[in-house]
Amino acid sequence: MRLTVGQALVRFLVAQHSERDGVRQRFFAGCWGIFGHGNVAGLGQALLEAGSALRYHQARNEQAMVHAAVGYARMRDRLQTFACTSSIGPGATNMVTGAALATVNRLPVLLLPGDVFATRAASPVLQELEDPRTLDISVNDCLRPVSRFFDRIWRGEQLPAALLQAMRVLTDPAETGAVTLALPQDTAAEAYDWPEELFEARVWRIPRPRPEPAMLAEAAAAVRASRRPLLVAGGGIHYSDATAALRVFAEETGIPVAETQAGKASLPFDHPAALGAIGATGSAAANSLAREADLVIGAGTRWRRT
Repeated sequence: MRLTVGQALVRFLVAQHSERDGVRQRFFAGCWGIFGHGNVAGLGQALLEAGSALRYHQARNEQAMVHAAVGYARMRDRLQTFACTSSIGPGATNMVTGAALATVNRLPVLLLPGDVFATRAASPVLQELEDPRTLDISVNDCLRPVSRFFDRIWRGEQLPAALLQAMRVLTDPAETGAVTLALPQDTAAEAYDWPEELFEARVWRIPRPRPEPAMLAEAAAAVRASRRPLLVAGGGIHYSDATAALRVFAEETGIPVAETQAGKASLPFDHPAALGAIGATGSAAANSLAREADLVIGAGTRWRRT
């Protein structure tokens, strides 16, 4: 199937689905973007042709569109997200803060910034930024430290492997965050022959791994031996749809529950076991009990004895 790199990328994104507990949905709800040199000829044309299959939403600020995608991913329990595309230069650097937020909070978002010409024949162009000491580093390399996966598609043949690696990271609850695929503006508009199976529907199942029995027994023993335990609920309570289980656990054990920023509303605010937020922006009750607790468990920290 002969398509440009931009067309192949969009067609691949349309075919990606996530599934958990037997419920399936498209992984990409659409694409936010601001077009200019670097992304209009390849990705822009492909999104125009895709229409409602991958709906395009015009943004007014690159950082804001990444924040919107991250907020949507959080609301959808990381089972869906948006792609975000920008031109090269300051448009791409505007996405760095949003990418950092996504990565530090383990929330999936796909960034598709335009990049320098792979052939370099037309470089430089307006607002194009690269390291003057070497022409293989562009402004998009600012996104490397804030991305869980980064790749630059210099040649169309590199796209399939990069797309599969990107989806592996985006759908892995322990590894997810911002994923960046930088698209050189000439490469994105070049046509290649692609295997049709690349565009077949793919389902990425979000696993619910069972805890290791020995670790679970160790945690239960620590709770039983504790006199003043405290449970800290993080974002995983929401993302794994475990709020009801948390409520039952708190009511049956009587263990008070504090919340991280991502774990807000893990318990209703008026629940007897709910202490509210913990930490620098937390409540006096939660922080006081945290200081007095002889066991703090949860929020990805395993547990801590004091």
